[in-house]
Amino acid sequence: MVSIDDDRFTMDSKLHRGTIYYMKLTKINYSDLNSKAKEMYNFHKVLARLADYGYTCMWLNNDWQGADFIAVHIDGVTDLKVQLKGRLSFAKKYMGKEIYICFIDNDGETYLYPHDEILSKVGHRISLEATDAWSAPKLAKDNQLLLEPYKL
Repeated sequence: MVSIDDDRFTMDSKLHRGTIYYMKLTKINYSDLNSKAKEMYNFHKVLARLADYGYTCMWLNNDWQGADFIAVHIDGVTDLKVQLKGRLSFAKKYMGKEIYICFIDNDGETYLYPHDEILSKVGHRISLEATDAWSAPKLAKDNQLLLEPYKL
């Protein structure tokens, strides 16, 4: 029997003749995490969302063709190369690689969008000429409307 009561996790173990073990689970503060821990935290949040859409995700230890992870659909045909970011982002190095960018915004919404397709729609507003990359720390209203169909 497993039950959750406030911040206490209770498990009744039959292995030790009915002994009840208590383990206190404490939620972490995201801002206290280092950058690698934040990346793993975000990955697990995203993969839980993608599971609702029939995807299994595999983390890649080394970026492969620009991807942090691969999302494979249960249809056995569809797979996505995904770069995990902390915000709306574009970069020259992702162009032409069929990369999807995924991020969780400040309001907790998760977006997964095709890099090149969305870049073609905002390219007149941003420039990758002067720099190799562009990102927005906060999702502006026009970008929020543009990304609405890509919200998970």
